[in-house]
Amino acid sequence: MKKLLALISESYHEFKNVSTITCCAMFGAMSIVLGSFATIRVTPNLKIGFGSLPNELVDYLFGPVVGALFGGGMDIVKFMLKPDGGFMPGLTFNAMLAAFIYGMFLYKRPLSLKRMLAAKFFVAMLCNVILGTYWLSLLNGKGYLAILPARFIKNIIQWPVDSLLFILVAKALERAGVFRLIRHHKK
Repeated sequence: MKKLLALISESYHEFKNVSTITCCAMFGAMSIVLGSFATIRVTPNLKIGFGSLPNELVDYLFGPVVGALFGGGMDIVKFMLKPDGGFMPGLTFNAMLAAFIYGMFLYKRPLSLKRMLAAKFFVAMLCNVILGTYWLSLLNGKGYLAILPARFIKNIIQWPVDSLLFILVAKALERAGVFRLIRHHKK
């Protein structure tokens, strides 16, 4: 428990660095672009996209506290830029919870496919399938069990693909020295 609290405290202290805010702004811009141009809407309740990749990089680099605030902020900004139905605070909570979970799994830990698979699975089931389906059923007036199967199948299929994609991108950025530059400027 002490280690978890220390991890949360370290993530909170990331806000003291101007480079953290600057990097979050750049990752936010990438997330908006990817969310706008690299998203496929399958049904009103089902879309596939890559806008979450920059969010997960923030969670990896800056931890659960920065990630949660970034995730919630980006959810609101994306909604304001491109309203898609009514605003649902529950979906913003989901974005924050998912980022917090990713941060707890990834922050200050070595990159590994096994760790990312575990984090993605936990987020996919809790935030996307269980809670996300509930929020969408409230928002759209559709039955929870009516939209649950499609969302479950989509998340199970996308789970290993998204995990592998994150690891490939993160490892490439690590090899290119991008993370070293970001961490160097934080000091």
